[in-house]
Amino acid sequence: MGNSQNSQIRIAIIGLGKMGLLHASLLNVLPNVKLVALCDKNGLIRKICRRLFRDAFITDNVEQLAGLDLDAVYITTPIPSHFPIAKTIYSKGIADNLFVEKTLAANYEAKKICELALASGGVNMVGYIKRFAVTFNKAKELLDEEVLGDLFSFDAYAYSSDFVDVKEGSVSTSRGGVLCDLGSHVLDLALWFFGDLKVDSAKLVSLNTFGIEDVVSFRVSSSKGLHGQFDISWCKKGFRMPESGLVICGTKGTIVVNDDELRLELVNGESCKWYRHDLNDNVGFLLGAPEYFREDEYFIESVLNGCNAEPDFFTASKVDYLIDQVKEKAEKTE
Repeated sequence: MGNSQNSQIRIAIIGLGKMGLLHASLLNVLPNVKLVALCDKNGLIRKICRRLFRDAFITDNVEQLAGLDLDAVYITTPIPSHFPIAKTIYSKGIADNLFVEKTLAANYEAKKICELALASGGVNMVGYIKRFAVTFNKAKELLDEEVLGDLFSFDAYAYSSDFVDVKEGSVSTSRGGVLCDLGSHVLDLALWFFGDLKVDSAKLVSLNTFGIEDVVSFRVSSSKGLHGQFDISWCKKGFRMPESGLVICGTKGTIVVNDDELRLELVNGESCKWYRHDLNDNVGFLLGAPEYFREDEYFIESVLNGCNAEPDFFTASKVDYLIDQVKEKAEKTE
């Protein structure tokens, strides 16, 4: 679109669940953005949105978004629908710029979406929100500066208590399993920090009758000799709020980082600690968490300036590939 203070991004959002409404609310307060259309199959949701977003076109049919002169579309629907919706958007010429909530797609379809995006030539991005958290950004900065020297190991985790008392049934199945839901964020962080990883062994535990994984552990390695361990569970006691974190070890020291704080301990005895509030964790409009505002602001600026946004579809497809590796290697237990 070119860089212009007067340029206005015309946006539609498809899928008006929790994430769709959160993005709609944030985009509605950003300058240079006009929320043109909203799309959802649920009639009650559409009725509510007509009251909340009075100037927006509301529909239940993605194809009706054609002809609205849209610059970008957000897809915030369940993961299995990401590919067919993206295919419709690109094939019907609805928009060239596309934001998709994590994960990019279901297994091999991630590659197909990447091919469609490449052909469109627009800006594309996947919503891995942890990249916009100040603590993880600080950790990335320290790693890029090689403060830890040569890295040799890491431990990564993602925990919540969402299903701590679930022993069987289908309560957790609606979210598609802990790997794609809670776990995908910490997988993306590890790929961002360390580059490509190979799964060496894995174990999945299902506490429901549909075989959807609730607890996952797996080991990985890199071509540079780095070894890592992941532990992911939404049945972990004591985690009312979800938490992701890593312990990263190198020849010169250790970084311990999670959503709220970062600790650097060097072998020479020096140490530092930062909390969120030490790292300028401020945004123009707070809803959900500061990361969401930064994420949407960044995507809009990328579209305005016509520059690449990270994680783009290709980068995000590596998370899908890593998830596939885990499932292929896994020893399943129930």
